[in-house]
Amino acid sequence: MTNWSEIHTYAKALIKEAGENIKNSFSKTLTITTKSNANDLVTDIDQETEQFFIKKINEKYPGHRILGEEGFGDKLNDLDGIVWIIDPIDGTMNFVHQQRNFAISVGIFENGKGKIGLIYDVIHDELYHCMKGQGVFMNDLELPQLKEVDVSKAIIGLNATWVTENKRIDPSLLSPLVRNARGTRSYGSAAMEMAYIASGRVDAYITMRLAPWDFAAGVILIEELGGIATTVKGEPLNFLENNSVFVSKPGLHEEIMKDYLKNGNW
Repeated sequence: MTNWSEIHTYAKALIKEAGENIKNSFSKTLTITTKSNANDLVTDIDQETEQFFIKKINEKYPGHRILGEEGFGDKLNDLDGIVWIIDPIDGTMNFVHQQRNFAISVGIFENGKGKIGLIYDVIHDELYHCMKGQGVFMNDLELPQLKEVDVSKAIIGLNATWVTENKRIDPSLLSPLVRNARGTRSYGSAAMEMAYIASGRVDAYITMRLAPWDFAAGVILIEELGGIATTVKGEPLNFLENNSVFVSKPGLHEEIMKDYLKNGNW
């Protein structure tokens, strides 16, 4: 029988140690390369952090599999068994330019079902963590269940890309949402935006393209608190593929789907 409490404790220790390693790297010169485009950055610290996780997980749990952003883990075609989905630094551009506003994200799944979620805001030393069925915590503080909110009172996590000309969505669809919401924010890290929904700092987050390691942990946290996580079509997320992602407090999710996203030409 799987000891999820032990795995949760081990994962928390790993993510904190990884965070310390990252902070200790700030005085070093980064090696920065690009991936899919000039703004899709990866540093040697991203790679070293992922390799740290893989080494430690393999030592402790050799039967577990790992899906990581930098490609050092396993090549997965399914989520059978226990799978760790890891983003060693979510918000690499912020990490490079600001040395803040980035997070480590770890989601642990069993046969495709989220069991443990962890998002660590390294600079603010805020560790959001949960084990399914046992609530969500920021460090030692248990977070309350998410309450319904209307668009007019909501802060929406939304990158300006999606309300200007782009290849993925008609910007006129979301422009009314920007006008009608109380405000919008863009933090440059999907993991942090989801953590902020969990803590009540943001009410929803919408983006047209994310990889599984960007949202895996956040979805586990949000759903544990009664929130809703789907694609912008309202469909279930696929943790092996890139997805559009719409994560929100209850009530607000239904309102935005009905009034702003339902007419999207996807």
